[in-house]
Amino acid sequence: MTDATVSDVAAVPASSSPARILVASLIGTTIEFFDFYVYATAAVLVFPHLFFPASDPASAMLQSFATFSIAFFARPIGALVFGHFGDRIGRKATLVAALMTMGLSTVLIGFLPGYEAIGVAAPLLLALCRFGQGLGLGGEWGGAVLLAVENAPPGKRSWYAMFPQLGAPIGFFLSATFFIVLTETMSNETFLDWGWRLPFLASILLVVVGLYVRLKIAETPEFAAAIERKERVEVPIATLFKNYKRSLLLGTFAALATFVLFYIMTVFSLSWATRPAEIGGLGFTRQSFLFIQLFGVIFFALFIAFAGRISDRFGRRAVLSVTSVIIAVFGFAIAPLLSAGTAGAVAFSVIGFALMGMTYGPIGAALAAPFPAGVRYTGASMTFNLASIFGASLAPYIATWLATTYSLGAVGFYVGGAALISLACILCSGKNEV
Repeated sequence: MTDATVSDVAAVPASSSPARILVASLIGTTIEFFDFYVYATAAVLVFPHLFFPASDPASAMLQSFATFSIAFFARPIGALVFGHFGDRIGRKATLVAALMTMGLSTVLIGFLPGYEAIGVAAPLLLALCRFGQGLGLGGEWGGAVLLAVENAPPGKRSWYAMFPQLGAPIGFFLSATFFIVLTETMSNETFLDWGWRLPFLASILLVVVGLYVRLKIAETPEFAAAIERKERVEVPIATLFKNYKRSLLLGTFAALATFVLFYIMTVFSLSWATRPAEIGGLGFTRQSFLFIQLFGVIFFALFIAFAGRISDRFGRRAVLSVTSVIIAVFGFAIAPLLSAGTAGAVAFSVIGFALMGMTYGPIGAALAAPFPAGVRYTGASMTFNLASIFGASLAPYIATWLATTYSLGAVGFYVGGAALISLACILCSGKNEV
């Protein structure tokens, strides 16, 4: 849906100034992604050692990645549940519920005993909490984007929709910094004993701040207008699959490269880079590669903002198409860069995260564009989270298998293939569908 087709309804209430709206959309996604990345980092550094049998380290890592993937299968369920209520009762109340679901699941992980204490129940409880994280994030993202998009003035939808997207690099930066501080100030034994729990427990403080901000905002004017026009539907998901199947399918795979690239840049690269060189890894220490990733995340944030700005000028379709082509080319550079020592790893991080910003910045507004207000929460959320299943849920697992079975170069073909699929779907979409 373009700016011209979106109703410019009543002015934003005084209680929901543009600054407050953008902060509310940003802080929620920051908290959600902090929680999500804390788990992702722990899935590499901690969980293989504590929640799975230690007899086979490689198998424990793959099992840890398997629990990591559970959240991505939970996210469409969260999109369905929270999307239904977001389209029926409103964006504000639903966003509060999603934030609480995610936060509680994260805090509970910080209290879980390990495999040595309770055996197989440990990974099962870990998987359950991970499911809760996915459920919450599945409802959070769509609502945060709509909070921004449905309050955006004409011609600035991509710019406003960029703000909740900034929650990804900020959340990653906070989580990685937390782990760096812990690993720098604690012995490995202390870190594995109890130190790793602190980021999970700290989430409760962030959730309190997020709830305070979210409860201070008003409902979006577009949703309020949809209520007045009696545009709400009884079962949004049924209407979505009846009338918007094409948009749902194209949007899902248009976002494929976004998810594949991000989890190659974060979870897989951290795992592979810190693997000892004698078993095929790159031999970086945890601290050194986390610092490299943190440096790259700066470019992630900068290019999200840049992409949001130029998307309003040149169009989201053009920006996403060009970026997909460059991502495909970048895939072939992954192995040479990661194999070129510290300088190569830094270049890999900077280029990869910059490209991630270019695709992630416009994707929120693009996925919300085809859907009217009555099903927009459900439509945007389902599209984004279905894309996460195909693009992200198994990306670390697939990439690890490819690199182990073939070579690091095979990971580049995986990234390039995902980028070409996204490009095809973007080009097949109508000019008002992205």
